[in-house]
Amino acid sequence: MTGRLGSALLTDLYQLTMLDAYRQAGMNGTAVFEMFVRRLPAQRGFLMAMGLEQALDYLQELKFEDEELDWLSGCGHFDGEFVDWLSGLRFEGDVWAMREGEVFFADEPVLRVEAPITQAQLVESRLINILHFQSLIASKAARVVMAAGGRTLVDFGMRRAHGAEAALWAARASYAAGFDGSATVEAGRRFGLPVFGTMAHSYVQAHDSETQAFLDFARARPEGLVLLIDTYDVEGAVAKVIDLAERLAPEGITIRSLRLDSGDLAAGSHRIRELLDEAGQQQIGIFLSGNLDEHAVAELVVGGTPVNGFGVGTRLDVSADAPALDIAYKLQAYGGQPRRKRSEGKATWPGAKQVFREVAGDGVIASDRIGLAGEKITGRPLIHPVMRGGRRIEPSPTLAEIRAYAAESLASLPEPCRRLRDSRALQPVVSKALRDLAQAADEAVEP
Repeated sequence: MTGRLGSALLTDLYQLTMLDAYRQAGMNGTAVFEMFVRRLPAQRGFLMAMGLEQALDYLQELKFEDEELDWLSGCGHFDGEFVDWLSGLRFEGDVWAMREGEVFFADEPVLRVEAPITQAQLVESRLINILHFQSLIASKAARVVMAAGGRTLVDFGMRRAHGAEAALWAARASYAAGFDGSATVEAGRRFGLPVFGTMAHSYVQAHDSETQAFLDFARARPEGLVLLIDTYDVEGAVAKVIDLAERLAPEGITIRSLRLDSGDLAAGSHRIRELLDEAGQQQIGIFLSGNLDEHAVAELVVGGTPVNGFGVGTRLDVSADAPALDIAYKLQAYGGQPRRKRSEGKATWPGAKQVFREVAGDGVIASDRIGLAGEKITGRPLIHPVMRGGRRIEPSPTLAEIRAYAAESLASLPEPCRRLRDSRALQPVVSKALRDLAQAADEAVEP
């Protein structure tokens, strides 16, 4: 999927003011910027890279349209010479990145941009915006996947996502991380992922009879039939479903699952299962929704709740426990010279870097080492070239391929990283060559 991801003005004002200042100073040497997360949120033992496809779309299609240039001309911040210069600006740089679905840890660069500094600087805000959100949601979704133990998972969060783009990207990121699909229809059209739907309480309420509501819906939507049973009385609804199952069987209609969306989900599921089994309806499953996250899912699964799947909504799509990552995009070299920030608590490692991953014989990550891009270090390099001269090097992987790779990545996590509580993230080792370069960069800067 390619296309313009919104206006070129989707940036911070200071990006444009810096571009104007660079232009006036005649500075447009080659810059190296890298994106990384300074520290992981509490109770997170890993993160998952996601959103590269949209990031490359953005870079490849970047340009200022006539109406955007007209607005800049009249906004009072810039002169006509700068606006004319912007009209010809395109991204013509090179990009390296981790694969979508790769698990990563603090300080590890997930994306590197090498381009004239005006181009590399301009794209900072939107690149962070794209990669931050999808990586945030994929990381949350991956934890739910691990907690669910192979049960069906559906993204239910569109209605409370922070805008349309967030809803679509949450559906994409959660599917790539291992969810089975989304309730968001446009996500199905745009990304080709499976979409799922059940019924709302309003449908039942609109009928004079709950039985008639179930019957009408079953005949209208017989494939993969899921009935919502907690509009009024759960046990009463189950009794009606049992009766309807026998009535619908001659019509070739089977009920796949009953959805419970409120109350004590564990106790309710056990009671529903008991009633269904007593009636010989063992084939009807139970699907749960309602304020779920990885902790609630894990508690239900570990507690032996007889559930076949979960709809996970708000807490996934807004990553409720960790709504933001401490993500940064920093200059690491300019004009062939290493650069680094030394601010307290925000110091960076200079130069173009690579992450080298050592995996034990059982396929579990043993260590990560951050070194310079040209270093000879054992381990699998995680950062790969994806764009040259502003164009993709090769077609992007399909969403199915990303999903399969994400599953492999999750399977490689050490047990302490996988924990939902008391997790312990892997701490990457910094190579001696990189430490030496940092010292040289410090010594080269005027005191």
